[in-house]
Amino acid sequence: MPFFNYIRKQYLLLVPLAGIVVFIILYPVATSLYPGGSQADKNAVGFSWLNNYWCNLLNVYAMNGDLNKARPVALTAMAFLCIALAVFWLLFPLHAGLGRKTKLITQVCGIMAMGTGFFLFTDLHDQVINAATLCGLASIAGTFAGLHRLRWRKLIGFGLFNLFLVVVNNILYYGDGLLLYLPVVQKITFLSFLLWISFIDVQLYKRAETGVGR
Repeated sequence: MPFFNYIRKQYLLLVPLAGIVVFIILYPVATSLYPGGSQADKNAVGFSWLNNYWCNLLNVYAMNGDLNKARPVALTAMAFLCIALAVFWLLFPLHAGLGRKTKLITQVCGIMAMGTGFFLFTDLHDQVINAATLCGLASIAGTFAGLHRLRWRKLIGFGLFNLFLVVVNNILYYGDGLLLYLPVVQKITFLSFLLWISFIDVQLYKRAETGVGR
């Protein structure tokens, strides 16, 4: 089909990487605009990399009660990230040579997971996370299937490390007295995951550029 032939063009494979880079640039910009307040101190000034969550930047009001000036920048960063990852899960199955059903499930679930991300800053925060997690697990499973088919073992190992970090996040979230450590581990997990996706994206681009697997 002409549409799928079009999105196979190799330069489009760099769209996810570009979106991730924009997000990483906007993240510290948003933190610099955050008025203050964290889970450790409601009256703290500014954003604390040790005690604040990414979600704090998306709220209308900061945790200290002030209007959150970081929100517009954070929402813009979130939009770039969601679009970037949605494009990634649209393109990756096409280039990884997945079977028809696996390809479709990976694409649909990946795009749905990123679609729900736009509602992360609403009152449905917890429900959004649950829905995004379910869809995300399916798309991640498809990603591992693609990496296995491509025989990219190092990226499989990196992906397994990210799953380990997700488990650690859940232990900290649900464990007694461990929530204090979650903001830092959450940021490490976030960065590690984005690096994983970026490395996969770069490898796909190199593979398409050299014509390997065509």
